[in-house]
Amino acid sequence: MADDEPIDPKKELEERCKAPCTRPLREYQACAKRIQGDETGNKHCTGQYFDYWRCVDKCVATKLFSYLK
Repeated sequence: MADDEPIDPKKELEERCKAPCTRPLREYQACAKRIQGDETGNKHCTGQYFDYWRCVDKCVATKLFSYLK
């Protein structure tokens, strides 16, 4: 067992934390749909994208440290 590659619990925790973050995800998806036809490249949804991942990261952070030794 000692030679086995350690499993990163962060990926599993991220999947579990996506469910409580549906509101920021919907906001990002709505923005992406809104700017879909923009060919100028001036419009973006960076703020909504980071809001979504901030929510996921905040959820993961509360659980991740219990896995660390």
